[in-house]
Amino acid sequence: MKSLAELQALKQKAIENVNLRKDREDGVRVVVGMATCGIAAGARPVMTSFLEEISKRNLNNVAVEQTGCIGLCRLEPIVEVYTPGQEKVTYVKMTPDKVARVVSDHIVNGQPVAEYTIGAAGM
Repeated sequence: MKSLAELQALKQKAIENVNLRKDREDGVRVVVGMATCGIAAGARPVMTSFLEEISKRNLNNVAVEQTGCIGLCRLEPIVEVYTPGQEKVTYVKMTPDKVARVVSDHIVNGQPVAEYTIGAAGM
């Protein structure tokens, strides 16, 4: 960064990217809990697997994001999937091996993987 103008241009680009994600009504959001408890439980490889699977399938309407503590440490890694016009689906005790099925069944075909959800965990 060499000038205030460069900083302002970078800021404007970041604002446009945030607004693009926020204003999309057709997009799916995958939010991975990346607080200390999530990372310790394996959230980083889960997030990486989501990014790789979504990229491999060329899914341009899916944003993968991270968040802090979701509040259910014993169920980490936790992933929340937000699909426009539908209830949020919370997946618990996620592993990289489960990601391909969530992407295929839920994100691509609209059928949540019930056995991976918080409801199946007895919550």
